[in-house]
Amino acid sequence: MTILVTGATGRVGRHVVDELVRRGAGVRVLTRDSAKADFAAGIDVVKGDLLDIDALRSAFSGVSTLFLLNAVTGDEFTQAIIALNIARESGVDRVVYLSVFDADRAVNVPHFAVKFGAERMLEAFGFGATILRPAYFIDNEVMVKDVILQHGVYPMPIGPKGVAMVDARDIAEVAAIELIRREGAAEKLPNETINLVGPDTLTGADVAAIWADVLGRPVVYGGDDPSGFEANMASFMPRWTAYEMRLMAERYVSDGMIPNQGDRERLTGILGRPLHSYRDFAAALAG
Repeated sequence: MTILVTGATGRVGRHVVDELVRRGAGVRVLTRDSAKADFAAGIDVVKGDLLDIDALRSAFSGVSTLFLLNAVTGDEFTQAIIALNIARESGVDRVVYLSVFDADRAVNVPHFAVKFGAERMLEAFGFGATILRPAYFIDNEVMVKDVILQHGVYPMPIGPKGVAMVDARDIAEVAAIELIRREGAAEKLPNETINLVGPDTLTGADVAAIWADVLGRPVVYGGDDPSGFEANMASFMPRWTAYEMRLMAERYVSDGMIPNQGDRERLTGILGRPLHSYRDFAAALAG
């Protein structure tokens, strides 16, 4: 049978596709932009998006398992719920869903709250699902690389509590392992939730210190006030998105993203290797 991957041209989705192919799985991707679908031979590509009902029905034909990843958009919740309805209509009840860390608690952050809504649908309608809840993506640091390198400031207001940043490669590999586990099971498996975290819980000051060490020169933390961060984000993304990023940053400052006991051990057990570290990513990004 075939595993359907949504969000396949993004940072996580591409790695998921690669990991599935490496493990010999049959893969189909749904993408709105065929020009970006430069995948390996043998991958089935369906053109469309999560609001295109005809494309969704075509994409789900012959599929047994779904990897559902929604981009942060104004209609993210609608996309998720429609996709799950069409999955249910098509007889697909094995799902790996990319949610977010603390989705059930960060109720004022739109892309956290909507993910918890999708989690509730997965439970209420009897899907057999793995809910993946990643912390802040290490890969997001590409957005602030120039500020760090050119101005010696780490500008992300992640606060004093600590955030266990996770590498997209680790997210994707856990997703692929779970997809294949559910795909290969003789019957629908019970629901599970997995927190996806990195090996270290880092404060803003910790991250600045790592960059200073990697670069061999001073790097300071820009502080916990998210107003400047919001203004910078608004210069290259929609105003509502920048405001949402501010709300997310406020949650980092007030609550952090701190793993539960056993989260890291569970992940290294699944992967059979250590988790990718922030320091190694920073060193590679600095070149």
